[in-house]
Amino acid sequence: MDVRRKVQDVWGRLSSRERRILRTFARTSPDAGVRCHAKIVRSLVQGKTAAEIYRGGLCSVSQVYRVADRFVEDGPPGLADRREDNGDAKVSEEYEWHLLVAVAKCPRAYGFRRPTWTQELLRIALEKVTGIQVSCTTISRLLKRNKVRLGRPKPIVGCPWKKARRMRRLREIKRMISGLPAGEVAVYVDEVDIHLNPKIGNDWMLQGMQKTVLTPGKNQKRYLAGAFNAKTGRLTWVEWERKTSDLFIAMLWQLLNDYPDAKCIHVVLDNFKIHSSVRTQLALAKVGPRIKLHFLPPYCPDHNKIERVWKDLHDNVTRNHTCRNMPELMKEVYAYLRTRRRALRHEYVRCAA
Repeated sequence: MDVRRKVQDVWGRLSSRERRILRTFARTSPDAGVRCHAKIVRSLVQGKTAAEIYRGGLCSVSQVYRVADRFVEDGPPGLADRREDNGDAKVSEEYEWHLLVAVAKCPRAYGFRRPTWTQELLRIALEKVTGIQVSCTTISRLLKRNKVRLGRPKPIVGCPWKKARRMRRLREIKRMISGLPAGEVAVYVDEVDIHLNPKIGNDWMLQGMQKTVLTPGKNQKRYLAGAFNAKTGRLTWVEWERKTSDLFIAMLWQLLNDYPDAKCIHVVLDNFKIHSSVRTQLALAKVGPRIKLHFLPPYCPDHNKIERVWKDLHDNVTRNHTCRNMPELMKEVYAYLRTRRRALRHEYVRCAA
């Protein structure tokens, strides 16, 4: 007999209450397995074939026949997920803890030569540690449940200072900013390179298609120096064709123009050579006490807040860009920075109101 006829015969022998419960399970059951099985039964009762159910995206053809056989044999109780009768689950909280520990480390710590993890490698490593053998599908499910993501590592350079010295300098800068007297401002300053050759980054693509980014070939560069107000977030920037002391000195003059009433402008910055060159020292001597430099510990970019502005600039403008020449690209850069500055100004106006 056709599987649909068998299911329809069993359905005809059910009471109206049992049919109502099965319809409810097909819509609102908290168990996804039971919900799927009830939908399969309803589809067969409505006269759909296993192939039609498969093309509808509900499940595979083989699962339709399995669910139908259980329903014909056991009735509505046959729709329950029988995996609960398999015994104790292999995966425990201890196993998940070992998985998270492994992800936080490198495969080399477990005796593998490969420097990055795959699901298969995680499965093998955890089997050596715990003695429990699971499938890659289980590893995938555990990674998703624990919100482990596949991302791009961040390259860093270790600070040569000892931790106590580094933290002491960072605390000094933090106290300086939080205790600024009236009439003084503090800004984070740094430079960014703008390349005509676009930075390549991730983007959404259709299956089987890879987007392309046309590069001009011969690269050109422009350099921006920017200042981020530590209190208000106000942006100041200047452009230069070379990354020299002249770029930083131009940034200092721009700060003096933007903050004409400031008694002292505290500049928090990194240890790049143009920030302490002879030309820069002569310019600072001419300015006098109106500008004071505060150097961060070496290789600590995360503590310079303008670095986030440059990251957003690359994400919104230079990554995968399609500009054909440098003037066109710089026009987009300035448009983004002006838009960000206007949005920030409006935000502070609303807060003040």
